[in-house]
Amino acid sequence: MVEVWYMKKKLKISLILVLSLLALITMMLFVLFINELKTLKTLQQIDDYGMYRMTYYGDYGFDDFLEQGAASDKDIEEFVTKRLLKGIPIKFNVTDSGCTAFVTRNKNGDIIFARNFDFMYAPSMQLFTNPPNGYASVSTVNLSFAGYSEDNLPAKGVRFDNFLTLAAPYLPFDGMNEKGVAIALLAVPEVQIRNDENKITLNTTTVIRLVLDKASNVDEAIELLKGYNIYFSGDIYCHYLIADRTGRSVIVEYYDNDLQVVETDKEYQAASNFVAYNGLNIGEGYTEFDRYDKVINKIEDRNNSLNMDDVISLLNDVGVYEEDGFDKLQWSVIYNLSSMSGKIWAHRNKNNIMDFELK
Repeated sequence: MVEVWYMKKKLKISLILVLSLLALITMMLFVLFINELKTLKTLQQIDDYGMYRMTYYGDYGFDDFLEQGAASDKDIEEFVTKRLLKGIPIKFNVTDSGCTAFVTRNKNGDIIFARNFDFMYAPSMQLFTNPPNGYASVSTVNLSFAGYSEDNLPAKGVRFDNFLTLAAPYLPFDGMNEKGVAIALLAVPEVQIRNDENKITLNTTTVIRLVLDKASNVDEAIELLKGYNIYFSGDIYCHYLIADRTGRSVIVEYYDNDLQVVETDKEYQAASNFVAYNGLNIGEGYTEFDRYDKVINKIEDRNNSLNMDDVISLLNDVGVYEEDGFDKLQWSVIYNLSSMSGKIWAHRNKNNIMDFELK
């Protein structure tokens, strides 16, 4: 009997030790992933097409990233894997795209920045960030860059499969920050770049994060971009439409081995998939000039004073269809740089246009 009692006591002590160890490990994991778990709890699907919304909590390490930059997508993948995903590997998936964006005013005189993103199927995410050493912003992320697809979408709740969404701060395709600066990338057929070995190198999407986190106006955005080299992920070349709440806008392009700024003498500006620098107008040979002309004609027809229905209809109208009828328009977003508000919707779905505010 004494022997049985002793064995039971020993087993009980062992069980207590195991449970205590598990509790300690659980507590350590919770502390380690507290911001990540808090972030993932905000993940929600807002359109059945594959559009999501998430608020990122904590520091995503962008200041550290700016100190080292990245010479390739592999470098960014390694940084994100180590810093944000706690060792979970990520592989960026980069393919071509065609887009349209423009800057105009509404009936109240507010500065409106609007854009379409045309692509093969791409799940998207509206991401809210507020870094400790940067400006708060809202951006639209292409989740296909993080490996998601029509057959592999984020699931509801805090799940292991959703951890790749934590790479979202490094994958914005457009956005607006609290200072009223907006930026969007658009594909172009060619660039001409000569990198400076004394500058840090960023990629297609991290230069957007740079502008959103650090620029308070267009001129600051230009100077920031001049301070870095750029490489284009997947060799998909891009230029950038940038605007601020004063109404100033520019297109930033990389041509003649330098950063070029395409100014406008109008109170509006549009960009599509052609090189605009120095009147070159080098296009892809598809619909880029037709889409550009439709936007400019509509803005001028309305004397640069469009109501919201005008902007929504114009974006849907210039969304790209393939020759076989495939609809490439993945998302449309409108940023009001004056009121820090906007609208976003997926795949031409005017029945599910969602309002948002940047507080």
